[in-house]
Amino acid sequence: MRRLALPAVLSTVLAASAIAFASPPVEAAGPGGAASTDSADGRLDVLFVGAHPDDEAGALSTLGQWNEFDKAKVGVLTVTRGEGGGNAAGTEEGPALGLLRENEERRAVGKAGVTDIHYLDKVDFYYTVSTPLTAATWDHEKTLEKVVRLVRETRPKVIVTMVPAPLPGQHGNHQEAARLATEAYFAASDPAAFPAQLGKERLSTWAPGRLFQTGGASGPTGAACAAQGTPADPASITYGVWGGRASARNGGRTWAQVEREAQRTYVSQGWGGFPDVPSDPAQIGCDYYMQIHSRVPFTLGNTGPAAMLEGAVLPGKGGLPLGTRFSLTTDSFGVTAGRPFKVTAHASSPNRLKAAKASLAVPSGWNVTGTGDLGTVGSTERTATFTVTPPAGAKAGRVQLAATLSSGTAKGQAATSVEVRPAVTGVLEPLPRVADFDSWAGKTGVPALTGQVKRVLTLASGKSRKVRVDLANTTAAPQSGTVKLDLPEGFAADAASKPYTLDAGATGAATFTVTNTDASLPTSNDGGAGGDYDLTITTTTSSGSDVQKGALELVPAAVLPKAETVPTVDGKESPGEYPGPELNLSRRWEGSACESAADCSATGKVTWTDDALHVLVKVRDDKQGTVLGADDCKRHWRTDSVELAIDPRGDSENTSTTFKTGIFPKMSDGKPCFERDADARQGPGEETAPGMRVASSVAEPYDGYVIEAEIPFKALPTAVDPERMGLNLFVYDSDTQDKTGQTRIGWSTWGGVQGDPYRWGLVSLPGHTPPSGMPTTPPAPAMPTDATRSVNSPESILQAVRTGVPLAAGPAAPRSDTARITGKPKVSGGSTTVRLLATGPGTAHVHVWDGKLLGTKQVEIRHAGVTTVTVPGGTGTVTMAFEAAKGGTASGAVPLSG
Repeated sequence: MRRLALPAVLSTVLAASAIAFASPPVEAAGPGGAASTDSADGRLDVLFVGAHPDDEAGALSTLGQWNEFDKAKVGVLTVTRGEGGGNAAGTEEGPALGLLRENEERRAVGKAGVTDIHYLDKVDFYYTVSTPLTAATWDHEKTLEKVVRLVRETRPKVIVTMVPAPLPGQHGNHQEAARLATEAYFAASDPAAFPAQLGKERLSTWAPGRLFQTGGASGPTGAACAAQGTPADPASITYGVWGGRASARNGGRTWAQVEREAQRTYVSQGWGGFPDVPSDPAQIGCDYYMQIHSRVPFTLGNTGPAAMLEGAVLPGKGGLPLGTRFSLTTDSFGVTAGRPFKVTAHASSPNRLKAAKASLAVPSGWNVTGTGDLGTVGSTERTATFTVTPPAGAKAGRVQLAATLSSGTAKGQAATSVEVRPAVTGVLEPLPRVADFDSWAGKTGVPALTGQVKRVLTLASGKSRKVRVDLANTTAAPQSGTVKLDLPEGFAADAASKPYTLDAGATGAATFTVTNTDASLPTSNDGGAGGDYDLTITTTTSSGSDVQKGALELVPAAVLPKAETVPTVDGKESPGEYPGPELNLSRRWEGSACESAADCSATGKVTWTDDALHVLVKVRDDKQGTVLGADDCKRHWRTDSVELAIDPRGDSENTSTTFKTGIFPKMSDGKPCFERDADARQGPGEETAPGMRVASSVAEPYDGYVIEAEIPFKALPTAVDPERMGLNLFVYDSDTQDKTGQTRIGWSTWGGVQGDPYRWGLVSLPGHTPPSGMPTTPPAPAMPTDATRSVNSPESILQAVRTGVPLAAGPAAPRSDTARITGKPKVSGGSTTVRLLATGPGTAHVHVWDGKLLGTKQVEIRHAGVTTVTVPGGTGTVTMAFEAAKGGTASGAVPLSG
């Protein structure tokens, strides 16, 4: 389920005061406080990889069915604890909120039979659509090392993750989590990847059998949804798992109902009020998944609820022994009509497969040579190579290649896809995030994941821009021809077509100047199909033509004149203060539709003086949302508020180089307040935007409010480009008292647009001269760092004790530098005294926990020996996490009798 906006993390410390939790029963520890556990207790059949608590929530019906009906042990890897998210349940934030959200996640997934959740202790920062920003913030390589270690520790046979592609509005944290899962799927089996794990840590390589991403198909409701699902890519392998199946262990309720109950556990995210799912199973649909890769034989066309487990967790339907490996590789993803390419079948088996053979199925008219004889297949991989030639007239597009491994009566299948490309391809230039993803997919060995994102470019209303068509000659001979750009009505190009000449295998480009000739066309998601004005690119050669689609997204534009007099920041508009145009802020971009203009609508005006931008927003609203405490000026989307977004140079790839501020019209003290969020520098407005001033007027009786703001140019990360400044104004509307918003409206509007500077409106400031000394290149952004740590989580410590898998997917503490609880803890006067026996230096984190955190203490241990620690709290369990000075952790837990 897609998360909405994520805020910046505001730094807090974990207080020793109680944080209320509901808790599963505490498992007894073994002698000396170390749990008696077998190393295999942490092993998994299925691992779901997400970025935040609740990312797995839309897959719990599937995971729960596999656990109930197929006895699969399912675990979850969550990169962060979501401490950057909102909190509709209380005042916790930062690490304390992370612990709250961990508990919510443990209780939610527990309804699906999931007991193990592994956290990587990475910071949950604000909503962004940028994978590169996420990768840099999380330190991609170090995080990948953790994911690989966890895969080698837990040895899952199937990995399920999120969508790695930058789909519109797709959270960059989600994309990065899916990239990490995909890379780890391959790297965990590679002895050259993180070799210290194999030597010093004494782990073994591990090759999961199958890898899936969520989505990739759509279909009807009812039990037939799995068999009747329609893949977005016809050459892909997709599966549906119906949520209407009844769960005996949940009183006969459908798994969709169980999943919804689990989702309501995320009260802090405002999910407690999610509506019921249909009671009629015929109205319940499928969860859909797309296979990214497989190493094991399965059965094409298998639509059973456990089909994704076939060959990896469950034996293949064709009778091949579990543990058999079978896959296909090609020497190129892109192929050309009439030009041969190689396909290799790879097979191995723990049991000897006699007279084994691989046969390859290709589209009608394609030619295949190669016998496919594999002989006797054992634990050493055997291969068979085929030469495949598409016919001269092969249609461009993706096709599926399928192979069957047979030995006697036993058989199983594998599949891959290739893309038939015309002699010359011409595609719309990609956005930077799409180019980055395509490059990653190619390097990672999953090129079939490309093409999920529609190619779009933004264009300001009534303006012109360069539009580049990227060309590639896929043949071994020179090619020449023309590129034609067919535009929708209201747009024109500087030429109907442009010529090109490309050497064999070369790339090039044809660039057009495109103008929006009809400035009355609707902008944003009010225009075109979902806001897109589709275009067609036709690239001709002597042998035919290539036709590709793309789109222009029209964003609003305005000229902002300078104010003749400096506006007074008083929360109202006086005559002559704002000479510019009135901006329509009533377009919806997320949430429920406004019932009327009185329910939610708004207008905005922007002007400027020598020193500052001045903004006036008038909001109509018939129901007032929660009035927050004066000390709760953060996460503005929880209630009625206005967000101002400024991209000074109009060229930011993500919001880390922009200025964004959230403004509340009224707090509990009757005053407005403002903060910066999800931009170059987050935090309280007075600290992060020196000199900025806000004022408001709230109507009594309530029917809306006016917000006025003065933003000094020097508070922006860079100097404004007077010809091209990115600007957006958003209004968040809440009609409830539960700290949840229902509707989001604004000026330039698409889903997720708050994180998409390239889709903000564009304005000019004629005559503006930036203040002297202002940079034109943005400084490095100040990113949040205050992440929840597993050593401070009693629930994670208890899991580590039970499973033997170290905290935060880190290494285990070496025997020379470890610690454990020794003897029986003593309870007296509401406190617990515990003795720690250490073999070397490190830091001990001791907690008393009985469903809430009663007390915690951090102790530095400088040498081997016994250290006595007294911690507030005398009931429940004492837990200890030890961080060795040499690296690695050890965990212990002992129940208290007093």
